[in-house]
Amino acid sequence: MIWALERNDPEGWLDVPDGGHDWISRADGPFKHALDRTKYINRYPGEDADQHRQTAATFLAELDAQIDHWVFDKSTLVDFAILPFVRQFAFIDRPWFDAQPWPHLQAWLARFLESDSFARIMQKQNVWCGTHHNMAIM
Repeated sequence: MIWALERNDPEGWLDVPDGGHDWISRADGPFKHALDRTKYINRYPGEDADQHRQTAATFLAELDAQIDHWVFDKSTLVDFAILPFVRQFAFIDRPWFDAQPWPHLQAWLARFLESDSFARIMQKQNVWCGTHHNMAIM
């Protein structure tokens, strides 16, 4: 993301306030670790998915406390580096996620999911199945 934004940053996403890169590191490190062991528990024998979900929930509660409309005063790299991980976690068990006391986080995610930008980047594509005749929409 940084490489691309260094070449073209029309919305100023690289203007990251102090502490912003720490949020990204925490999301890409301990939170992603817990996310994987919650979502893909079958890949991690001996791991406790509930314990990892609680670890992830602790991070998300802290993030909820940080968010007003964005993680900082305006949208930055921080938001768009973390949002895909939060989206992935939310869809593991959406009813559970929606029942958590994270109103700022949930509204932040909803704005992202309902945005025109998200709709443009998440268009469904034909899946390659080996021949033109075996293509299907997934």
